[in-house]
Amino acid sequence: MKYDIAIVGGGPAGMTAALYAARAGKSVVLFEGEMLGGQILPTRKIENYPALPDVDGYTFADGLTKQITALGVSTVYATVTKVEKTDEGFSLLTSGEGYEAKAVILATGLKHRKLGLAGEDALIGRGVSFCATCDGMFFRRREVAVVGGGNTAVQDALVLAEYCSRVYLIHRRNELRAEKNLAEQMRAKENIEFIGETVIEELEGEEALQSLTLRNVTTGAVQYLPVAALFEAIGQLPQNAAFSGLVALDEDGYFITDNECRTSCPGIFAAGDACRKTVRQLTTAVSDGTVAALSAVEYLR
Repeated sequence: MKYDIAIVGGGPAGMTAALYAARAGKSVVLFEGEMLGGQILPTRKIENYPALPDVDGYTFADGLTKQITALGVSTVYATVTKVEKTDEGFSLLTSGEGYEAKAVILATGLKHRKLGLAGEDALIGRGVSFCATCDGMFFRRREVAVVGGGNTAVQDALVLAEYCSRVYLIHRRNELRAEKNLAEQMRAKENIEFIGETVIEELEGEEALQSLTLRNVTTGAVQYLPVAALFEAIGQLPQNAAFSGLVALDEDGYFITDNECRTSCPGIFAAGDACRKTVRQLTTAVSDGTVAALSAVEYLR
């Protein structure tokens, strides 16, 4: 099938791009390999989006989905494995079939970074998780741990504190990187314990996670922490490798774009967290989506 603009990724950046491209009268197809909404979906409360201080991630994503659907955007639930330049624009390949578009917007987002420990992959879904909102309720009245020191880690700990008897927040540094108000909320919770200057060295458990082996990075002291679950919030990685032969990436694998969201390949634009930038927030994602869509529309003229 042929479209004016193809968008790869159904997070806030991709859906915002679809919204603006469709409103400009262009035929738009949006590809998403999992669920529309992306990383914002499990967020319990979005507190820093202008004029929407109490909306949750699902509600925000659902609203965007309804907007683009009403405008006639075609949604394909498939992963784009390759984009190729053609005489008339671009071809996009999925596991099912091929598509054609005159312009492409890459809003591929990020994937969760793992600890890289032995047995970690086997324990995913058996005590190791990346989504406190999704899986926290399965560990009601049990002791769990979160690893990380940023906003996501602290938010996860706060979510889990509502279900679990005790939550351990493990961070390799002694100070959190999270925003001050989040850190204060966490410290006010009696059932959250911060374990600083500590790394996780081993995951114990065969059928399910049973305990963690911890090492203090200052003293070298080792301790064993029995927990039913570990929620990893240690950062994310760009999912751009499939497009490295077509557009320029920086040394960390992020799309290199200019102020108009143009990549090194004319006709291909990039938006959202997968781009090289210093700030990755919901507001910057929707901003990128807006700019990328309008740049693509201008390109088609």
